[in-house]
Amino acid sequence: MKILMVSIPNHHFFQWVDQLTDSGHDVIWFDASDGGKIVERINWVKQIKGWKLKWDFPLRHTIKLHFPKIYQVIQKWNERDLSEVFEEVIQLYQPDVVHSFEMRLAGLPILTVMQKHDSIPFIYSSWGSDIYYYTQLGIHKNLVCNFLERVDYLITDCHRDYNLALTNGYKNFFLGVYPGNGGVKIDVNKIKDIEQRDSIIIKGYDDGVGLASKVIEALELVPISLIQNYSLVVYSADTSIVSQLKNSDYFKNLQVRVINRGAFISNPELLAIMGQSILHIANSISDGMPNALLEAMGMGAFPIQSNPGKVTEEVIENEVNGLLIKNPLDAKEIAKSIEWAILNPGLRFQAQNFNVDFIQKNYNRIIIEKKIVKLYEQVGLK
Repeated sequence: MKILMVSIPNHHFFQWVDQLTDSGHDVIWFDASDGGKIVERINWVKQIKGWKLKWDFPLRHTIKLHFPKIYQVIQKWNERDLSEVFEEVIQLYQPDVVHSFEMRLAGLPILTVMQKHDSIPFIYSSWGSDIYYYTQLGIHKNLVCNFLERVDYLITDCHRDYNLALTNGYKNFFLGVYPGNGGVKIDVNKIKDIEQRDSIIIKGYDDGVGLASKVIEALELVPISLIQNYSLVVYSADTSIVSQLKNSDYFKNLQVRVINRGAFISNPELLAIMGQSILHIANSISDGMPNALLEAMGMGAFPIQSNPGKVTEEVIENEVNGLLIKNPLDAKEIAKSIEWAILNPGLRFQAQNFNVDFIQKNYNRIIIEKKIVKLYEQVGLK
């Protein structure tokens, strides 16, 4: 089968694609953002990049940096229209199926083309804030409904978003709930016993949707005696978080490792950090089922996680196998959760055993990979 995938460059997308390496399918990736170079980790995939510019003229980057207004004027003439390029891609490759990952950036831009080619099966994977937060992302309900009307096969990363798709008029085939990265691959040798865990790990997104700044504020409210024996790891940290940490006297006497957003850290390395952390803390006002949450649970880190649209409670029972943040804007509430979790090692021990087993049974990449390969075969037979 010839599968044309549409996505921005994304770690979770690459993990999903990797599951099809030995499937026998011919996979083509149209980079919806035309960002960056050829991705070596999926070098077996035909990658369509370099399509956006009509002419990569001399001194382009210099003009972009020093004369941004002039550059914007030039680019109105110099950039190719995505839908026109995608039409050419359809004509050239004649795909058996098109699979779009995320609606706003990789689904809506190709909608008119897919409406024209209505005989090509169209799969849509809903990610993150896609359906839950579309109004705040500036997408009109009618456009969402039109998009879902064209979609033949739907995949979501949580049950909440399947129900939201139905609410917005989706009537076609549901392929199921799958994690956006295709599952978690756990090295059990990296899962430390509770008494061996020596760090606290925090997701550092602070972009208006991610609210790591409230977690940092919360930590400042926690008695330092409770956390001074643990190192803090803040990963995917936005620049605002880096500044917040540097300007706080509270963290000057603690061991803090910051991994900037965009900086490379391999997935096995990140999982190993989770495997030695007592807590994994992530906070946002909108999300789907967070892949990082599933990874942290699988590595035995006790999760403290926001619950937008009641999505996180699909895998966490509050005060049993994790803690749900009720108000992501309330640093005091988050601080109390952190203190409570640290002071209850017996509960964390029970939660670790439960969560590791739960993720292995429900999100094991080896098991899910087989299901995903069959999923494409199922689409091809219809």
